[in-house]
Amino acid sequence: MALHVPKAPGFAQMLKEGARHYSGLEEAVIRNIIACKEFAQSVRSAYGPNGMNKMVINHLEKQFVTSDAATIIRELDIEHPAAKLMILASQMQDSEVGDGTNFVIILAGGLLEASEELIRLGVTPTDVAEGYEKALEKCLEILPTLVCYEIKDYRNESEVMKGMRTSIQSKQYGNEDFLTQLVTKACISIIPEKTTFNVDNVRVCKVLGAGLFSSQVVQGMVFKRQVEGEITKVQNAKVAIYSCAVDILQTETKGTVLIKSADELMNFSRGEENLLEIQIKAIADTGAKVIVAGAKFGDMALHYIHKHGLMAVRLNSKFDLRRLSKTVGATVLPRLTAPTPQELGYCDVVCVEELGDTPIVVFRLEGKESRISTVVVRGSTDNYMDDIERAIDDGVNTFKGLSRDGRFVPGAGATEAELAHKLTQYADTLPGLEQYAVRKFATALESFPKALADNSGHRSTAVLEKILEAHQNGQKNVGVDIDAESTICDALQKNILDLYWCKYWGLKYAVGAAATILRVDQIIMAKKAGGPKPRQAAGSDDES
Repeated sequence: MALHVPKAPGFAQMLKEGARHYSGLEEAVIRNIIACKEFAQSVRSAYGPNGMNKMVINHLEKQFVTSDAATIIRELDIEHPAAKLMILASQMQDSEVGDGTNFVIILAGGLLEASEELIRLGVTPTDVAEGYEKALEKCLEILPTLVCYEIKDYRNESEVMKGMRTSIQSKQYGNEDFLTQLVTKACISIIPEKTTFNVDNVRVCKVLGAGLFSSQVVQGMVFKRQVEGEITKVQNAKVAIYSCAVDILQTETKGTVLIKSADELMNFSRGEENLLEIQIKAIADTGAKVIVAGAKFGDMALHYIHKHGLMAVRLNSKFDLRRLSKTVGATVLPRLTAPTPQELGYCDVVCVEELGDTPIVVFRLEGKESRISTVVVRGSTDNYMDDIERAIDDGVNTFKGLSRDGRFVPGAGATEAELAHKLTQYADTLPGLEQYAVRKFATALESFPKALADNSGHRSTAVLEKILEAHQNGQKNVGVDIDAESTICDALQKNILDLYWCKYWGLKYAVGAAATILRVDQIIMAKKAGGPKPRQAAGSDDES
């Protein structure tokens, strides 16, 4: 009979073998705080225009070189449950605003780091969390008073460029003016009259070669591929889109055909060919000049397509088919039938162009009312172009935000410094233990100007002193100057502006994550399924 080893008494006795259980301040709360603090420190050095890049190699061995926190946390496989909560808050920020993911992680990490000292001094984690929530309410009350710029007309290019420049500058410092111009042009050209702006309508096509300044905006869609037939340019084209293959149709059921003579064999294959020609002639008779298919074009089909003077384009992605149908106003047809006039799309020019040695098919809409625009990005390496794409993505999301609410607050750490200054004054009016948590909240906010100064090579403590002194004198737009020796500047004069909504949701999500982590007093980790089973001792059969 197997030797039975009794488990330690207590909570662990109830769990399966291999499960882990941590409880109490030191084991659960402090352990979580340290993990989150380490994680926040790793992305803090990537904050701001001069932030350092991280080289991440994911589980598929794909390499990323970027300072974009959203990409870093998406590609890292974080196991720790508390750090995962911070990542969830950051992902919520990404889906809500599309920018400010690093802000959420640094603030949540800063709040937890500041809370560690209070907890060691004897303040309960619940009191700290309540104090943080009180400080958040005060922050959201102060935030609207810091608005320094508002975009009323989001179809005005110069106004939009001024608001969008900072979010692109934080990813691509030095190229911000050119990229802002591209993104603004791409966004404004597709603003719908009645409905809201859709981020998915600005596409990015990356073509290797040349330099960034050869990038351009195309009204319509661009695909990196060749056409199937020989016709390479069509103007004023009606477009028919199919999700099926353009080929001789296969029957759904298997059948046996008995052929007794050579004539019957000739007539059988000719009948198939005639049927295919009738189908393609019917498509050509509707006035269609371009056929787009989601699957292959057969050789015989291509022969008849060429005979009737049609252009053939194959797209492998069903998402690309949907987007193209939206661009040209066509309906995607599931079978090879002649489209009705309502199902046909229209495009001014469909042509093959060559960028470097890469052939591209361009569906260009010359008119003003284009539904989708594409930014064709040029660059010397794939990694570099991926980073440009992330900067464009941030710019497009900022445009979506300002089309909803055009308010901006000063950037360069000025908003955080002003909130920290106001919270310190607010803490003096509180009677209970919350005042300590509110002060620590102000300390956590001060980590933003410090991170900007550190990453730019300035002495962060000296810079922070200067900024806080200016804010005490009522200069609420003063932030970190990453260029000049003076180290501080007026953010509004330098056009360093952050979206109001970005800060609003960033504060909410960061405090939500920090308060949730602080309120955890036990960690119970069940044993992972699929691990090796414990070996049974010899002779311990079930029958015995």
